[in-house]
Amino acid sequence: MELSVTWLLAGLISALLWLFWLRSRRHVCLPPGPSGLPIVGNLLQLDKSAPFKTMLKLSESYGPVMTVYLGPQRAVILVGFDAVKEALVDQADDFTGRGPIPFLMRVTRGYGLAISNGERWRQLRRFTLTTLRDFGMGRKGMEEWIQEESTHLLARIDDTKATPFDPTYFMSCTVSNVICCLVFGQRFSYDDQHFLSLLQTLTETLKFGSSPFGQLYNIFPRLMEWLPGRQHKVFARLEVLREFIIKNIQEHQDTLDPGSPRDYIDCFLTRLTQEKHVPTSEFHHDNLVSTVLNLYLAGTETTSSTLRFTLSVLIKYPKIQENVQQEIDTVIGQQRCPYMEDRKSLPFTDAVLHEIQRLIDIVPMNIPHYALQDISFRGYTIPKDTIIIPLLHSVLREEKQWETPWSFNPQHFLDQKGNFKKNQAFLPFSAGKRACVGESLARMELFLILTSLLQRFTFSCPGGPNSVDLSPEYSSFANLPRRYDVIATPRR
Repeated sequence: MELSVTWLLAGLISALLWLFWLRSRRHVCLPPGPSGLPIVGNLLQLDKSAPFKTMLKLSESYGPVMTVYLGPQRAVILVGFDAVKEALVDQADDFTGRGPIPFLMRVTRGYGLAISNGERWRQLRRFTLTTLRDFGMGRKGMEEWIQEESTHLLARIDDTKATPFDPTYFMSCTVSNVICCLVFGQRFSYDDQHFLSLLQTLTETLKFGSSPFGQLYNIFPRLMEWLPGRQHKVFARLEVLREFIIKNIQEHQDTLDPGSPRDYIDCFLTRLTQEKHVPTSEFHHDNLVSTVLNLYLAGTETTSSTLRFTLSVLIKYPKIQENVQQEIDTVIGQQRCPYMEDRKSLPFTDAVLHEIQRLIDIVPMNIPHYALQDISFRGYTIPKDTIIIPLLHSVLREEKQWETPWSFNPQHFLDQKGNFKKNQAFLPFSAGKRACVGESLARMELFLILTSLLQRFTFSCPGGPNSVDLSPEYSSFANLPRRYDVIATPRR
C-alpha cells in the first residue's frame, strides 16, 4: 500500500513539474509541435521502428520547423531541403553543435571527432581531413588502394562458381580494408577470424542503434544501463574492438618513425608528441582512440550496406543492370581497371549510383545536431541544449525536389540528352560544417567497386527479381538493407 502511494505521489509531482515547465516555455518562442505527456514526451506518437516517418507526417500539421519531445529531451526537427539547407549551410556557425548522444558517449567515453564540439572538434576535424587527404582520400593513391582491394573481392566472388552466397561479409571486408589501410596502414585477410569478428561487432552495433532498444538507450540511458538487454552485449563487443585499436596504437608507437608516417595513427602520434606541452592541445591518447573508433565504425558499415543494397536494386531491375554493363563495356571494356576519371564518361552508371544512395536513405535522421547556445531561426528561438534533427529523409523524399521520390528512378540525375545532372537536394552525407568527413572516400569506393563488379559479373538471386524487397530490414538511426543470397554469373 505504502509503495503504491509513493508511486502515485511521484507521478503527481512529475505531472505538476511537466505542467509548470510547459507554462514557462510559453515565454520562449519555440517552434510549434504536438503536445506530449510527462516523462515520455511524444514517444508514444512516434513509429518505434521508423520515427522519421512520423516526424515527416507531423510536419504536415506543424510546418518545416517543429518541436517534439523524445522523452524529457526537447528536439527541434528540420523538415525539407529549404529548412535543412538554411540551417546547416546558411547559418552553419549556429548549427555546428553535436549533442551528447548517450550511446556514442558510452562508446567513445566522450572523446573523439564524432561528438566533440568547440576547439576539440575544430582541431580534430581539420587534422583528420588534412591527414586523410595526404594519404590519398579522393586522390590517386586511394584510387589504387581501392582497385587493389577490389581484386581480392572479385577473386572471392569468382570462387563461388555462380552458386548462391551471402555478399554481406565480402562487402564488409572490402570496405573495411580500405579504411584499415588509411588508419592502420594494413589490410586483413578475408579469412582472419578476429577481423571477421570485429566486422560482426560493427554490424551488431548498427543494428542495435537502429532498433527500438537503441532508441530507448539514447532517451533513458540510466534506466537502460540498469535493465537487462542487448545493450550490454553490444557494449561488451565494442570493448573488444576498443582493445584492438589500443593494441594497434601501441604497436605503432613502438615502431614510429616521425619522418616517415605510414598512416593516420602515425600522423596523430607525431602531432601528439609535438604538442605534449601545449595545454590547449586536443592531441592526446583518449582522442586518438575514439577518433580511430569513429573512422572505423563510420567508414565500414554504411558504405558496405550501400553496396549490398546496390546489388539488390540491380537484381530487382535487371534491365538497369544490363544498361549499366553496356555503358561500362563501351567506355572501359571488360579488361582494364576502372578509374575515377571514367565517371564523367559514364553518366548512366553515375546516375544509378546517385539514385541508389538517395533511395537507401542510409541515415534518415542524420546524426543529431545540438544548440550550444540559444539560436534564432525563422522567427523562432531554439533554446540552448536542444537536440536538432535535420531530417535527411525529408530532403531525399521531398516531392518538389524529386519527380518520383518514393520509387527508383535514375532519371532524377539525367537531363533530356542523357547527361548527368546534379540535384541540390542530394544530401546523403548531410551538409555544412558537420558533413561526413569521408564523403569523397565513400563516393570513390562505391563507383570503383560497383564498376569492377559489373565488368566481371551479372548478379541475380535464386528467387528472381520479384523476390527482392527493397524496404529496410532495420530502420531508425540507419536504414539497413535486407540480406539476400545472390548469384554472381561470370560474364564472357
